[in-house]
Amino acid sequence: MASTVGVIFTSINDEHVPELTKVRSKGSIPYGGRYRVVDFVLSNMVNSGITTVGMLTKNNYQSLMDHLGSGKEWDLARKEGGLILLPPYSDESEILYKDRLEALKGAMAFLKKAKEDYVVLADSDAIYKLDYSKVVEAHAANNADITMVYHEHECDDSVSYLMFETDKDGKIKSADINAKAKGVKKHYINVSVARTTYLLSLLQSAITRGLTSFSKDIILPAVKSGKIYGYKLEGYYSNIDSLSSYYKSNMDLLDKSVREEIFGDRDVYTKVNDAPPAKITETAKVSNSLIHDGCLIEGTVENCILFRNVKVGKGAHLKNCILMSENIIGENCSLSYVVSDKDSSIANGITLAGCKQKPYFINKGSRI
Repeated sequence: MASTVGVIFTSINDEHVPELTKVRSKGSIPYGGRYRVVDFVLSNMVNSGITTVGMLTKNNYQSLMDHLGSGKEWDLARKEGGLILLPPYSDESEILYKDRLEALKGAMAFLKKAKEDYVVLADSDAIYKLDYSKVVEAHAANNADITMVYHEHECDDSVSYLMFETDKDGKIKSADINAKAKGVKKHYINVSVARTTYLLSLLQSAITRGLTSFSKDIILPAVKSGKIYGYKLEGYYSNIDSLSSYYKSNMDLLDKSVREEIFGDRDVYTKVNDAPPAKITETAKVSNSLIHDGCLIEGTVENCILFRNVKVGKGAHLKNCILMSENIIGENCSLSYVVSDKDSSIANGITLAGCKQKPYFINKGSRI
């Protein structure tokens, strides 16, 4: 994959999960006890042999920078290529980009310097495992202009995205944006492959013609006139487009088969933090939960995901909860279907409850 460069969008659709993106970009949302959401797409790229990755940032990206650092954990701290943070501006006027197309316009200098033949464009808000080299191979074999990765799943009432239909050869014959449909459909997962020179020509044309939408002004016309192919993602896929989908995606990890599929035969890299092992005392009861380093458990924990350094007091009962790092739960508390952001604390005897479709959310640094 020396001939492929990666571009990751870390802040597209931040508004879909406002609870979690008040203080961070979407890519740096904590996930699964010890990861950030961006770890999965970045690990996919590294595991696919991509060694030059541009990270398109926007606002609230301090936590993302702290997490990524030099890229050492992903073997991307390199003299040539490696991990490159791209500025969040649409042009030289230093105005923040508004959408995907403006973000790509701001990345044109990076793409022009790239020596690689192909570029993989990917969002950072989904959990899946994919070898991008296979997508590039299929793209080259089809002599395609653009190859768009899709996943087949049931439509729901959440945020709608681009869906399309393919012919028997995999060529996309029709596409629709924000379509309200029922049944199992081909959903574009915001991962695509193009020849670098072709993408640059599209972006230059968009600038000349004053185009504003990547999907409406570039993808849809290209489906009618170009060679746009689909590539099917098999297996588990979870898109984080709401608080409820974030909750479900995390809780899926309590299923052993999902964990084995995501983490089984390929590493998911993340920033390493040194912490002592979790301590579960004789007063604690823990079942079907993920408990991470530095936790102190003195109460009952059922079907929960606890990030690093969470403390659960005696007599407390947690069920179906996600608690991010440094949370402190007082004695005799009762929490059910709660998502608590980092550095929050709950006093003794407090009862909080949400539901599966709408978990109770606690903002970062809250004191209850």
